[in-house]
Amino acid sequence: MIKSIIFILPLMLHGYLFSQEAIPPPVTNNFQKATSYDELSTFINHLDKQSDLLKVEIAGQSVEGRNLYTLFFSSSEFAKDKSKIKVLIFAQQHGNEQSGKEGALMLASELLKPEYRYLFDKIDLVVVPQVNPDGSEMNKRRNANGKDLNRNHMILTEPETQTLHTLFNRYLFEVTLDVHEYSPYGESWKKYGYRKNADITLGSTTNTNISKNIRELSDNGYLPFILKYLSDSQFSSFTYSPGGPPGEEYIRHSTFDVNDGRQSFGIQNTFSFIQEGMNGKDDSIENLKRRAEGQMTGMRGLLEYVHGNKEKIKTLVWEERKKLLAFTPGQDISIQSVHVPSGKPLILPLLSYSTGKDTLVKVKDYRPLVRSLLDVQKPLGYLIPGDCTILVDWAKRQSFEQLPFKIDPGVQIGQYLITAIDSIDFEGDIVVDAQVTLNELKELPADKGFIYIPTAQLKGNLIILALEPRSMLGLVTYDKYASLLKTGQPFPVLRITKK
Repeated sequence: MIKSIIFILPLMLHGYLFSQEAIPPPVTNNFQKATSYDELSTFINHLDKQSDLLKVEIAGQSVEGRNLYTLFFSSSEFAKDKSKIKVLIFAQQHGNEQSGKEGALMLASELLKPEYRYLFDKIDLVVVPQVNPDGSEMNKRRNANGKDLNRNHMILTEPETQTLHTLFNRYLFEVTLDVHEYSPYGESWKKYGYRKNADITLGSTTNTNISKNIRELSDNGYLPFILKYLSDSQFSSFTYSPGGPPGEEYIRHSTFDVNDGRQSFGIQNTFSFIQEGMNGKDDSIENLKRRAEGQMTGMRGLLEYVHGNKEKIKTLVWEERKKLLAFTPGQDISIQSVHVPSGKPLILPLLSYSTGKDTLVKVKDYRPLVRSLLDVQKPLGYLIPGDCTILVDWAKRQSFEQLPFKIDPGVQIGQYLITAIDSIDFEGDIVVDAQVTLNELKELPADKGFIYIPTAQLKGNLIILALEPRSMLGLVTYDKYASLLKTGQPFPVLRITKK
């Protein structure tokens, strides 16, 4: 009897009550169906009671009022130990991409086992297993408003993306991972005779305005590590390379836009990634067990890499963020870019439809690099008119720092005149390309009540990409803000620079 008490007591003190262990819904369902919102809620609430390592919060709600659960893992009070590195993993922005959610639930259960507790000596982790519960219940990509959440991070009109960014702003995570699925089953690939077949594909940040040092560590440090980690765990993997089939479309390394979950945090000089597992045919649960296990393994691999490289990543991120927080005169910001070749072909692993076997295909039109087409010098800040509701509301949603502004002899106020509205190709889509002249104003219009947004802040580069009228990633490329561009009219946003 005494021996039993001695054995049980340490487990209770550490919060591990194995008799009450919460089994992840995908396991209890034998991977025969996707986890429902109700099952997810029940599991998370049970998990919360299982360990002192975990605290569950409801960060917000979806369009239809479903909870957006956030799982805080820490061996101390979250974010109080400044020596630790903060990691954010979030899944299922797209409701028909189920394996990320299932893998995140499995990861949450796995991390409460004693053998993983060492991770939290260096890491404070938040897992958001389901960003889009409404879409998940319908097994549809978009949320209940019909919006693609992973194209909403610039304008932040949806409660789900607003919640995610409020969470990020609260803790300023140094590392983020956005978990998705890709579908290799398109008709064009069937006609080509091959399709992509990697269990997991992974991508780093590609926008050239993100710290070069962070991008180099991502590409030369983390990606080789995680590809080997997955291979050693018996999962096939490859660099995230959308596009194709070869001969019909070029293949690139994702987008350089900053309206998605990876680059919207990356543009704030975050060590940020996307992980894409393979979808089932017709968004089905086909092979869900392997898909979910692959996603979980990739997430766990990220934590292993961060744990082993905590000091390097944390120091680098904050060194590069300090550069955003201080104004550097003469800094160029790219507002138009293009994917270009590196001079080397891509050896792409594919599955042959005719033989059912893996094969390698040489892709000649491979464009892994991003080159700037148009730069602007970073201004001190922008003035948005207080009577322009759509801009004022957007700035509020983005939680930008705002400062008082007084006309100073050392600054110059510029206003663009829209001389013409053309178009430009952006990754196969046609977006507006304004032609402008920049004129100096000697005084401000008295009736506008301008709001000053400085660029010396964490989201400074995002602000520039959003508010420059020629930016191919700018607000003017969204229908809601298209009215800001009118030929022959001044652009309502003013540009503040040093003389």
